Amino acid sequence: MQRILVLMLGVVFSLVSGLAQNLSIYYIDVEGGAATLLVTPAGESMLVDTGNPAPDDRDARRIHEVATKQAGLTNIDYLLTTHFHRDHVGGLFALSKLIPIGKFFDHGDTVEQQPGPALDMFKEYLALVEGKRTIVKPGDKIPLKGLDVTAVAGHRETISAPINGGGPNDALCRDAKPKDADPSDNAASLGFLLSYNKFQFLNLGDLPWNIEQKLACPQNLLGKVDLYQTTHHGLDRSGPPELVLAVQPQVAIMNNGPRKGGPASVFETLRKVKGIEDIWQVHRALPDGYGPNTADELIANMEATDQCKGNWLKVVVDAGGKYTITNGRNGFSKSYMAR
Repeated sequence: MQRILVLMLGVVFSLVSGLAQNLSIYYIDVEGGAATLLVTPAGESMLVDTGNPAPDDRDARRIHEVATKQAGLTNIDYLLTTHFHRDHVGGLFALSKLIPIGKFFDHGDTVEQQPGPALDMFKEYLALVEGKRTIVKPGDKIPLKGLDVTAVAGHRETISAPINGGGPNDALCRDAKPKDADPSDNAASLGFLLSYNKFQFLNLGDLPWNIEQKLACPQNLLGKVDLYQTTHHGLDRSGPPELVLAVQPQVAIMNNGPRKGGPASVFETLRKVKGIEDIWQVHRALPDGYGPNTADELIANMEATDQCKGNWLKVVVDAGGKYTITNGRNGFSKSYMAR
């Protein structure tokens, strides 16, 4: 009897240990805002952005539901706010009443200091995070156990030397053209590169075109990645070809809304990436064919906002580099092997 019990405990321990080796990334539908939840192999959690404040705390409730029901969390260890626009920080205040949040990372004070609702929201943020806030600068490490997470941009600055095997990018940079400068807090976005063994994940918040060019030209400072979260919800104010083609994502996930993100030029750039296998979308870009959109099975939400159910996408990465993306709308899954 004791032998059987020991064997059973050993099986349970092995299963639990196996589960603990996975990194999970949840893309939560906040309708054109941003909310990406990471659960590490060590069981730590980090939420990146909290969506919008309205209507009726919808985004906070959606984040809470995914965190508790899908990820099984009772608290969120870290919150990383890429920048202080309402579609990235607005859901925080309601969310903080639904689930405890431990520590807070951001790029520093908002660059938008003119009086108004945006500055009022930032002051509310400061009051909420007092004593629990860490300002992260390019090159700093974000302390998630079992992962290497490097801040690559923040407060209008970028890392200065290549990481992750990056290097000269002359061919792609030869015809690089800037766009009008973005003076808003978008340009201060805190972007990071996450590594889990062979797997690489890039999230640059709403970093605008010209600062992304600094990450790509004259040198590709980021190397190649497996999973790329399209910058700025897949809007064409970000995502210069010299960066997107240089990092050569195997898979891209667009955290767009039904009428925010996904113009033809963004899809065109993504589809030119050497070796790209798929583009997933949190939302179908409306009206139909605006993108043109990816295959239906790779889109979490097909409807306009008034009919949207808030379906999620989930990425599970194992220690060997295999990662599987699942669509919460239809249960469709597809696996990839990190390069």
